[in-house]
Amino acid sequence: MYNDKKIAVVVPCYNEQSQIKLVVDGMPDYIDKIIIIDDKSKDNTFEIIQELERKNDRIISILHENNQGVGAAIATGYKWSRDNNIDIAVVMAGDNQMDPGDLPAILDPVVNDDADYSKGNRLFTGEAYKTIPKLRYLGNSILSLFTKIASGYWHIADSQSGYTAINKKMLNVINWDNMFKRYGQPNDLLVSLNINNAVVRDVHIEPVYGVGEKSGIKIYKVIFSIGWLLVKSFLRRMKQKYIIRDFHPLIFFYFFGMVFMLVTIALSIRLGFRWYEDGYVPQITALATMFSFMSSSLFILFAMWFDMESNKHLK
Repeated sequence: MYNDKKIAVVVPCYNEQSQIKLVVDGMPDYIDKIIIIDDKSKDNTFEIIQELERKNDRIISILHENNQGVGAAIATGYKWSRDNNIDIAVVMAGDNQMDPGDLPAILDPVVNDDADYSKGNRLFTGEAYKTIPKLRYLGNSILSLFTKIASGYWHIADSQSGYTAINKKMLNVINWDNMFKRYGQPNDLLVSLNINNAVVRDVHIEPVYGVGEKSGIKIYKVIFSIGWLLVKSFLRRMKQKYIIRDFHPLIFFYFFGMVFMLVTIALSIRLGFRWYEDGYVPQITALATMFSFMSSSLFILFAMWFDMESNKHLK
């Protein structure tokens, strides 16, 4: 136990036969249960997990009959933790990229009831931009920016970090069967947490790379799939939090901002077409385009400001 709290570590795995033993060996003694979920690996990962389970009574092994994605594996571990009266569930990847030395920093905000959910932030520690591969650092930064807008957690900087801790209350509140099943799971979960007014804490951790891990992420695919997920999640949060559960006028600001944005795009296309066809810019169309652009910008910026004010108590 850790400060009288029962702690479980959820370890999602897929083709981690070379790394999973290192993850288990590095697990601190205060961890009560290690829930390892094999997402139908193609190598010998599950056989190694079973061998480790026979030697370590803290380990619980779970095998997915079909490959469902890392988000589904995490959800399986969360459901086990919920059903077995775990106080706090931590997620650590099966590729040994999460330093056990950072566990106390991840756990303390949740253990001390300062937060419902804590999340590791790898982007601002030391010279993280030199440690993290540049393409991944850039992609992560872009996704984190849009996740701020979608989730309402404007203070969370590293949205893609999977090194997290969640308390019993949220384990019981979130519907894990509806959680996004693949690499967008951290983004989707932040939206669900915000809808349920969970306090989320950003915790600085050290980025770990070059320990033998093999990434299965295709950046060019993930950015578009998670991007679409963020659009849908943003609309879900607006509907659930600011229309159904409560009402806030920022809905109107976002609505009119989007309307004027569409008008701006339409006018810009017309402007470009007339310039190409006739060789000049119609003054009325140019003025209308500028007015529409300014209106869209102001409406959206005010909506973001209202959203930030509405959620500032959740950090």
